[in-house]
Amino acid sequence: MTERHDPYVSLRNRNYLWYLASVVAMTLGTQIQATVVAWQVYSLTKDPLSLGLVGLAEALPFIGAALYAGHIADRYDRQRLALLSIGVQTLSAAVLLGYTLRPEVLAGGRAAPIYAVVFVSGLARSFLQPARTAMSAEIVPRETYANAIAWRSSLWQFAAVMGPALGGVLYGFSGARAAYSTEAVLCLVGLILYARIAYTPRPKAAQEGSIGENLTIGIRFLLTQPELLGAQLLDLFSVLFGGAPALLPIFASELLHAGPQGLGVLRAAPAAGAVLMSVVLAHRRLRRAGRTLFLCVAAFGACWIVFALSRSFWLSLALLAVSGMVDQVSVVIRSTLLTLRTPEHLLGRVSAVNQIFIGSSNEIGSFESGVAARLLGAVNSVILGGLVTLGVVGVTAWRIPALRKLDEIS
Repeated sequence: MTERHDPYVSLRNRNYLWYLASVVAMTLGTQIQATVVAWQVYSLTKDPLSLGLVGLAEALPFIGAALYAGHIADRYDRQRLALLSIGVQTLSAAVLLGYTLRPEVLAGGRAAPIYAVVFVSGLARSFLQPARTAMSAEIVPRETYANAIAWRSSLWQFAAVMGPALGGVLYGFSGARAAYSTEAVLCLVGLILYARIAYTPRPKAAQEGSIGENLTIGIRFLLTQPELLGAQLLDLFSVLFGGAPALLPIFASELLHAGPQGLGVLRAAPAAGAVLMSVVLAHRRLRRAGRTLFLCVAAFGACWIVFALSRSFWLSLALLAVSGMVDQVSVVIRSTLLTLRTPEHLLGRVSAVNQIFIGSSNEIGSFESGVAARLLGAVNSVILGGLVTLGVVGVTAWRIPALRKLDEIS
């Protein structure tokens, strides 16, 4: 008899529920920050490159500290490391709130103080990601990893829907002070919820080899896993060139004439689509994963091409929602492969390598979008990025056939 698939098995785990609740609160807060910072910086500078610099300010510490953060996550108490990182992010929100109480700090279009806070927040997130990812694999049984990842991703995306929309509404109707106050409260709630997890650190294996060897072991492991490596590279280059969320303030204000409230809705649209797809994936097993992955990444690039050409707010909104749906398939496949195929004692370091891929595609991608928009214009840069994504799909499918032939992963 075929084993019945239980789509809610992970939600019956009390510790995992505390974990998910903390992730939701933190994501709401950080998404509010991302939306308000983007609009605030563009309002101060009126320069598309400044939006790219926001991404660069976060990417440099996020990527630069990743390997060391993964090493620390595998050597020390992962819960304490995550709590410390969340605490720093809470303080960062408080500093941004402080800027609104002393507007002279940003007088004359000065965005440098905001970049500094984003830099510190990126550093904290660099240590949070591997610790939190690795810890999630310790509080759920291995046979439920795929289900747990689907629900984690679904709830993360739900918060990513509400966060930008809430940030846009708060900023548009009440100003930056209300938005940053809400962010600070949400981060504090996330800290308290994460502390509620009943977690006992498992004994760590004795460190072998030099510190350099331990820092790079995640990379060396990844090179032995062609399907996992291929999924990482596909995600890296498709999001690096194909998506352009950093440029949404330009499209919202100058091409779609939607204002900060419209920006919040546009930023939420990909996550809204991802939520719908996450729920579908949680209720079914994903088969023919490789072929599905390539088709979805190609659709992601095509959505952004048409988005660049659209001058209808509602069409643009629908395209962003569809891009989130197809991108979510890539996220679940990549995350499930990483968790299932990585030994537990390496999860922190391999997650850190995954973090470098994500940071490169998202934050460096934001910088690339800003530079390309300065040189080519926002519309042309997004069209070119979508075409590059389609090319990446073809090259990856040709060079890594093992990924193309990948079937069921759970």
